[in-house]
Amino acid sequence: MIDFLRGQLVHMENEYVVLDVQGVGYQVFCPNPYAFAKIEGPVTIFTHHHVREDAILLFGFPTREEQMLFRKLIEVSGIGPRVALGILGGGSPDHVVNAIYQENISFLIKLPGIGKKTAQRMILDLKDKLEGFSGAMFATGLFAVNEIEQDDSSAWAEAREALKALGYTDSELDKVWLKIKDKTAGESVDVIMKQALQLLFAG
Repeated sequence: MIDFLRGQLVHMENEYVVLDVQGVGYQVFCPNPYAFAKIEGPVTIFTHHHVREDAILLFGFPTREEQMLFRKLIEVSGIGPRVALGILGGGSPDHVVNAIYQENISFLIKLPGIGKKTAQRMILDLKDKLEGFSGAMFATGLFAVNEIEQDDSSAWAEAREALKALGYTDSELDKVWLKIKDKTAGESVDVIMKQALQLLFAG
């Protein structure tokens, strides 16, 4: 089992990155490959090593929590690695965990590859298995929230702060927002970030 990789990012596509680890190039499928675009020097990717009869695949994540949530998701009947990757690309881990705890089916069915029956199975199978995830605090503790969905302005505000932390300037972000505002109406923070990073990375 390959638990994580640390190396130099040498190539990036819409669905994966290639990480050079001591001269070996590992293809790693990620929810949002462009999230790694601004990291200088060695990159650490937490991985899930998936083996099947016709392929050996690596799925990778920027945090240990996303790696753990991915592994929980693929335990649910009807959710394979590709669908689980799409879930993490379509909604932040905190939002996904919140939705499961709050039994928010309307949020879950907006995620890629998730229908009503699969959303119900996610709630049934995972609701009691996510206590260690930070999102659970918002759903069950002092920080309980009533609504997961955010309006466009608040979602962009959160995405903007994350992009600024990666080193992008206000001017760059203002230009990108004008290009993606209409296309990302009603989308999650992670989807907005992915769209923005694609444009930023392309220059």
